Amino acid sequence: MYSGVSAGTELTAYRGTNPYLNHKWDTEQRLFLDGQTHAYPLTGWGYQEVGEVVEAAPDVADPPVGSLVWGIWGHRAEAVLPAHKLVGHVMPPGAAPLSGVFARVGAIALNAVHAADIHFGDQVAIFGQGVIGLLATRLAVLSGARVVAADAIPARLELARRYGAAETVDVQAGSVAELIRKRIEGADTAIELSGSHHGLHEAIRTVRKGGRVVAAGFYQGDGIGLRLGEEFHHNQVQLVSSQIGGVASWLAHRWDVERLQRTFMETVHRGDVEVDDLISHVVPVDDAADAFDLIDKHQSEVLQLVFTFEESQ
Repeated sequence: MYSGVSAGTELTAYRGTNPYLNHKWDTEQRLFLDGQTHAYPLTGWGYQEVGEVVEAAPDVADPPVGSLVWGIWGHRAEAVLPAHKLVGHVMPPGAAPLSGVFARVGAIALNAVHAADIHFGDQVAIFGQGVIGLLATRLAVLSGARVVAADAIPARLELARRYGAAETVDVQAGSVAELIRKRIEGADTAIELSGSHHGLHEAIRTVRKGGRVVAAGFYQGDGIGLRLGEEFHHNQVQLVSSQIGGVASWLAHRWDVERLQRTFMETVHRGDVEVDDLISHVVPVDDAADAFDLIDKHQSEVLQLVFTFEESQ
């Protein structure tokens, strides 16, 4: 029925900056080596799907035919999946189908919040208020944090306030670190989701001595603007990477990615996280070329773009 576009990861493929296009990812050594992992034309991209189960093998009872399910099968109208991949992914009666496209990005946001190790009353700065940043803001608030949200787009800062951010900072107004330190003497933790090395450097400057920065953005190219000999070194800042390929190591005995996804969707179905306002565009999949051009050239105008397959040919 619907497939959401990841404006971060998929745009790196569209622009040709994704490391998979320029290096070979060795799964055994977990190193990028000389070579190429993926080449054009790319297939199977997309990881924010929701659809209806229309057929199942005779021995499959869960999920039942007719179920509305969320999952990952790429930007395509039909797919054949192992049944176990959809167990626990059934949308409850009355749930808005479009909300199903947020399971994966919601899990990414929750993973970053877990990596931040937030405690009740912590001052948390969240850099980047795109879809994942806004969801992280809401989840951090639900975790008991007092959140300061930073972005350059006024409409996104307004959404951050509606999601519970106590304060917002326009990154174009000056040094975010200096502004936040004047207000709250520095953040206990910062979550960086803009994907900018400049944003990561400013997040490092923002936290108190011994504070933690969760680098959850998908950074491209060289780290221009990231100066690790400054506040990072002198303030003994903890820098933690968060990526949806796995959970924080100290939680791996209790959590996995599947649990992250289900937990996030449960918060949506309970009404603790509203996702309707995150959808800025719903377009036929036949217009995908124009949609990616829009995201590429006018990224600030797009929050969550979703393909619909109702009229695809």
